[in-house]
Amino acid sequence: MEDVKHFIAGEYRESSLGRTFDNINPCNGEKIGVVHEGGEQDINAAVAAAREALNGEWARMPSRQRMELLHAIADGVDRRFDEFLEAECLDTGKPYSIASHIDIPRGAANFRVFADAVQNVPTEAFHMETPDGTGAYNLAVRKPKGVIGVISPWNLPLLLMTWKVGPALACGNTVVVKPSEETPTTTALLGEVMNEAGVPAGVFNVVHGFGPGSAGEFLTQHRGVDAITFTGETRTGEAIMRAAASGVRDVSFELGGKNPALVFADCDMDRAIEGTLRSVFANCGQVCLGTERVYVERPIFDEFVSRLAEAAARYQLGRPEDPATDMGPLVSHEHQRKVLSYYELAKEEGATVVLGGGVPDMPGDLAGGAWVEPTIWTGLPESSRIVREEIFGPCCHIQPFDDEEEAIRLANDTPYGLAAAIWSQDVSRILRVTPRIEAGITWANAWFLRDLRTPFGGCKQSGIGREGGVHSLEFYSELQNICIKI
Repeated sequence: MEDVKHFIAGEYRESSLGRTFDNINPCNGEKIGVVHEGGEQDINAAVAAAREALNGEWARMPSRQRMELLHAIADGVDRRFDEFLEAECLDTGKPYSIASHIDIPRGAANFRVFADAVQNVPTEAFHMETPDGTGAYNLAVRKPKGVIGVISPWNLPLLLMTWKVGPALACGNTVVVKPSEETPTTTALLGEVMNEAGVPAGVFNVVHGFGPGSAGEFLTQHRGVDAITFTGETRTGEAIMRAAASGVRDVSFELGGKNPALVFADCDMDRAIEGTLRSVFANCGQVCLGTERVYVERPIFDEFVSRLAEAAARYQLGRPEDPATDMGPLVSHEHQRKVLSYYELAKEEGATVVLGGGVPDMPGDLAGGAWVEPTIWTGLPESSRIVREEIFGPCCHIQPFDDEEEAIRLANDTPYGLAAAIWSQDVSRILRVTPRIEAGITWANAWFLRDLRTPFGGCKQSGIGREGGVHSLEFYSELQNICIKI
C-alpha cells in the first residue's frame, strides 16, 4: 500500500496534522494507499523552503546549468517511465494505451520544451535620444516572479502539473504544488526525480490535501506566494481569484468549458466521426478541451448521429493494463454521482437517449468501480441544463443547424470559451468561421493537435491568460526595464 507524503525542502514528510485520507482505485473502488493531508503548518514550511531556495543556490545558478537540470528531470521521468505510468493509471483508471502515449511523455517533454524556450526568447533594447545629445539605452531583462503556487487537476495529473512547473522552474522561480486529492501519486513521485537530478532542496515542494479549510486554501491565501496558477472548475477559480486579490498577486487560470464542434455537410465524414469520437469520449470525457455540444448541418445530421453512436457502442470498457481497453472509469465515485445526475437530468428534460445513459455491467471486482456508459443525446433545447452546464463525462448532445450564421451563434451561446472544433473541406469557410468563434483554441479538421509553442487558454469564464512557449514565460517572469544614461 502506497503512503503518499508531502515533499518539502527535498524531503518526504508526514502531515503536521497527523491526518491522512484514502487513495482509491477508480476501477474497482479498492483502497490503494493513504495520502497525508496538509494544513497551514505544512504550507508554511513549504513556502518557507521555496523562499529560501529562491534566494539561495538556485538564484545564483547560471541559466544554462538550470536548463541542464530541467533536461535531467525529463530524462529521470523517462528512466522511470513504467513507475509513472502505473501510478498515473492507478490514480485515474485511464488506459495504459492513452497514458503511455500522452500523459507520461508529455509530462517529461514539458521540462525540455520550456528549458529550450527560455534560452531562445529575446528581450528588447532601445536607444533613445536625450536633450544633452549623449543618449541612453533601455534594456529589458527577465527575472523570476518568485514563489509560485501551483494547483493542478486530476484529469491529466502529471501532464498539467509539469505544464506549469516546467516553465516556472525554467524562469528561475520556485514552486509549491497542491495536486488534486484524487490523483496525488505522480506529483509526489516527481520529488524523487528532482533529488536524483540534483535540483536544490526547496525548489520543488508538494503539499497534499483538499481545498477549503485545507492545503489549497492555505496555499492561495499565503502572502509568501507571489503568483498562483490553477487549472480546474470556474467556481474554484473565482474563489482563488478573491484570495489572490489580497496582496494583488498575479493569477493564471484555465477553467471550465462547454466546447462546441461544428460539423458541416461538406466535411470528410470519416475524419469528422473519428475526431468527434475522440473529442467526446477520450479519457472518459474528462478532458478540458473535450466536446460536449455537437452541431451538425441538417443534410448529414441523421447519418452523423447514427455513425457516431455505432462507433461509440463498440468502445471496450476495462482494466487500464488491458490493450483492448478503449475507455476507463471516471476518476472517483463522487464524480460518477455527478455525471449520473446529469444522465438522469437529461431524461427529465426530455432528451432522446441515442446511446448509453447509465452504468455498464462490469465483471468481477470492476463492478465496484466508477463506471458510466458512453452517452449521446439529441432533442434538447439550447436552454436545457444539459446543453448549458459542463458535465465532464463521456457524453454529448447533438443538434442540427441550417447555415453558417446559425452554427456560429449556437457555438458562441455559452458563458465559456475554451476550445472548439470545425469539420469542413471548404478552406474559405474555415477562414470565415474560425475567427468568429469565441474560444481560446479552435481546431479545423483535427482535435487535440498541440504545438507546445502556441498560446493555450480560454476566454470568457474559461480562464485568464495564456500558457505555452513564450506566453508561459510572460506569466512566470517579471520584465524589468533598465535605462542606462550614456
